[in-house]
Amino acid sequence: MIKAAAEEFDRHGYDATSVARISAVAGLSIGAVAFHFPSKAQLADAVQQEGRSVTLAALSRLATDSTPPLRLVIDLTLELARLMEEEPSVRSAIRLARERPDAESWSDAWLPMVRGLLDRAYEDGQLRTDTLPADVTMLVEHLTSGAEAYLRRRMGSHPAFESAVAQLKRVWYLALVGVSADEALLLGRPRPTTGPGREQQAGSGPDPATGVKPVG
Repeated sequence: MIKAAAEEFDRHGYDATSVARISAVAGLSIGAVAFHFPSKAQLADAVQQEGRSVTLAALSRLATDSTPPLRLVIDLTLELARLMEEEPSVRSAIRLARERPDAESWSDAWLPMVRGLLDRAYEDGQLRTDTLPADVTMLVEHLTSGAEAYLRRRMGSHPAFESAVAQLKRVWYLALVGVSADEALLLGRPRPTTGPGREQQAGSGPDPATGVKPVG
C-alpha cells in the first residue's frame, strides 16, 4: 500500500493523486486503504516516514570511524543521489515535503549528520581555515537539490543518460579542486545574510559550532 502510494505521489504529486488511484494500483479496495489510513494526508505522512527511514538506514551503513569525515560527507551525498535515483519512497518524500508546506523536510533526516561530520572535518584540518562548516553544509544542500532536479528532468529518458551519482562525482571533484586558474577572478568571501542561524563572516570571530576562529 505504501509502495503504491509512494509511486503515485512521486509521479503525480500530492494534489493530483487520489486515494482511489492508490487503491487501484495497490490492488485493494478503497475501504481497505481507508481502514489503515483514514485520509490521504495520513497516507502521505506514512510515505514520507518510509522515505526518511530508507534514507537513514542506508546512511547508517556508511558511517565508520575509519573514514575521514569529509570523505564520509561526499560518500553520503553520493548515497543520497543513488537513493533518489532508485527509491520511489525517497523521491516521493522529497516531493511531498515540497508540496505540503507543513510536512517535515526529507533533508531534516540527514542534514544534522552532515553538519556534525563537517564540524569534525573543520576541527581535524580537512577544511580550509576560511571554509566554514555551515557553508559546506549549504553546498551539500544545493548539490542534493540539483541531483533531484536532474533526475526529474531525465525521468523516462533513454537509460544511456548519465546517472545522478556519476554526475555528482564530477561536480564534487570540481568543488574540491576549484575551477579557476586565474586568481584575479576569485571573489572575496561574501558576507553571510544576517539573521537567526547565520554564522559570522570568516575572520570576524570564532565559528559558533566549533569555537575555532578562522584565519585569513
